[in-house]
Amino acid sequence: MKKPIIFISLFLFGFIVSAVNPKDYFTWFLEVVPAIVGVMILMLTYKKFQFSNLVYCMILAHCYVLFIGGHYTYAEVPFFDWIKEMFHQSRNNYDKVGHFAQGFVPAFIVREIFIRKAVVIKNAWLPFLIMSVCVCISAFYEFLEWFVAIVSGQSAEAFLGTQGYVWDTQSDMLYATIGATTMLLFFSKIHDKQI
Repeated sequence: MKKPIIFISLFLFGFIVSAVNPKDYFTWFLEVVPAIVGVMILMLTYKKFQFSNLVYCMILAHCYVLFIGGHYTYAEVPFFDWIKEMFHQSRNNYDKVGHFAQGFVPAFIVREIFIRKAVVIKNAWLPFLIMSVCVCISAFYEFLEWFVAIVSGQSAEAFLGTQGYVWDTQSDMLYATIGATTMLLFFSKIHDKQI
């Protein structure tokens, strides 16, 4: 990114706004910690590997998805409550936006690393390997949610955000897969120009 200070400033703005009077500070912390860890990794590796501006913008957008989910909890984001009522849905589906982003944004990151570091020699394997990494990230996150739920007990419900949906874990991974597929099908050429 040509102006990393802009990225950092926008990140800090979103982080601070999300931290002001969230529904539950423990849930907020659990939801925003991936954004904090991700930005710390970007800062530590910035001199060795800089992503395209497009990827930095996507990462920032994903951070904002996490900040909003952390502030309200994924099951209670107000706009999605309105959508739930308007379309007579049984649950607030903001978490599906988060899981879509969990596939969509990592697909950009993994794709750029694979291409620029020449990790994959034959381009025919590139989409398959990107999808595999993104689905693996999603599955790992579901394992992490499960572990946190076991360790933290009662307060885990807000973090898990299942809202009584028995297939929540599987549908979360499906939405991440759809996100990665969407990126590969519709944004690969735009991404190539940025790289």
